[in-house]
Amino acid sequence: MFIGILLFANPMALISNNLTISNVSLTGQNTAEDYAYIRFDISWENSWRTSSAPNNHDAAWVFAKYRVGSGTWNHVMLSPSGHIAPAGSTLDVPPDLVGAFFYRDADGSGTFTKTGVKLRWNYGASGIGEDDVVDVKVFGLEMVYVPEGAFWVGSPGVDAGGKLYTFNSGLSFDPFQINNEDEIQVGNTNGFLYYTTSANRGDGLGPIPAGYPKGFNAFYVMKTEMTNQCYVDFLNMQPRNIQNVRISTSLEGEDETVLRYVMVTPDSPTVFGSATPDFRSPIKIDATFSSVDPLTFYCDLDNDDIPNEINDGQSLSCAYLSWNDAMAYLDWAGLRPMTELEFEKSCRGPIYPVSGEQAWGSSSFTEVSSTLINPGESEEISSNINSNINCNNLIQGPTRAGMFAMAGKTRIRSGATYYGILDMGGNLWERPVTLGNPTGRAYNGMHGNGSLNSNGEADVIQWPGALFGPGFRGGYFESTPYSITRVADRSDAAHGSDRRRNRFGGRGVRTAPSN
Repeated sequence: MFIGILLFANPMALISNNLTISNVSLTGQNTAEDYAYIRFDISWENSWRTSSAPNNHDAAWVFAKYRVGSGTWNHVMLSPSGHIAPAGSTLDVPPDLVGAFFYRDADGSGTFTKTGVKLRWNYGASGIGEDDVVDVKVFGLEMVYVPEGAFWVGSPGVDAGGKLYTFNSGLSFDPFQINNEDEIQVGNTNGFLYYTTSANRGDGLGPIPAGYPKGFNAFYVMKTEMTNQCYVDFLNMQPRNIQNVRISTSLEGEDETVLRYVMVTPDSPTVFGSATPDFRSPIKIDATFSSVDPLTFYCDLDNDDIPNEINDGQSLSCAYLSWNDAMAYLDWAGLRPMTELEFEKSCRGPIYPVSGEQAWGSSSFTEVSSTLINPGESEEISSNINSNINCNNLIQGPTRAGMFAMAGKTRIRSGATYYGILDMGGNLWERPVTLGNPTGRAYNGMHGNGSLNSNGEADVIQWPGALFGPGFRGGYFESTPYSITRVADRSDAAHGSDRRRNRFGGRGVRTAPSN
């Protein structure tokens, strides 16, 4: 029972790719020390922890937002200690206190459900008074732990995609091993890292500084690409001026209520959006644009003007994200962009590379069929149950995030990486920070702090801008799978872009806390 301070928690479950957070409340208020517990129940499917290869686990990255009265939403900074994890689980809070990793504390697999998780919040440190009325919402993202260890980049033999390899007097194209986070020398000297240069592959210069995350240290990766529901949740927590800049459609100047899809290419539709979903992009608004109040976004893939039905595409990977859109989300969620070395580690693990290797460790692949079962639903699957990649434009747009992973399927049939990460090949482009130009190499892996600047942009000054720093890896739904979807392919690894396109998605990582 709270005395002197009235705190409300959002009672609605928040879902991100089969992860559900429910029964949120605030409890255990201590008015003398101005703290309380954010309590919730959590559950997700296909969870695991194993002490044998790949010696890793999945987890939920949990973070919270609050607002005082009808004000703007702010990020909850957790207490350094005092959190309560139910039996059989672990809460791991990093030093910056932006959120917490929640996961199994012993080997096991299957649906993971825990009630009564409690995150301690020193609300007094946020300037909240005892008579304030406060709303709290809790969000969660499924993550996969990539353990510390050496790994290889590149692939054996000649590769037209400009892969990374060990320079050996130009006589061989052996993969390059990364066995620490130290500076890496680059160039045409025996034993150095080397790659073929081009405008889209990079300048071939170095060194790669010690601060650039190389993938040797442990880190977490989002299990799937960002979903439409993730981005809708983000948009609905923003003031109107930030909503305006984080979608393709202009929200200014219209003086009547209209229904429009807002995540569409800026090159073709009207300024006020599209009347139909574009490349399976279902995010929509129903509002009077001339108002200054925040809009409510929702999904409506079937275009029947009924929000958030089971077939409305909430679980599809979110397309049309510019680099700045994706970075704003990652900053808001307390994550960061991955590097292209972390991309290869996430796919391959410690195993020596295979020629023509796809994200699931083999050069073979089975394309998605041209028809889907349960299209737009959280159970959307390919009509060919053996499919493991969305490519070749057989489906004109992204599919459900992690669609190919099903109970009883092997790593190859699930399209999963060595560590169990999904959709790292095909569906939507991965956009890691390149090592191929000075801006990318200057990236030091700083995490988002949960807040954006007043213009709605990520405010982590060490993150690169859209034109220099990011690149593309892994291909997308129109890619030919035997070429640019390969793990080692760097055809566009230093290709910056500030556009919103139907092939651009988002995925974040976070360096694992040191215990």
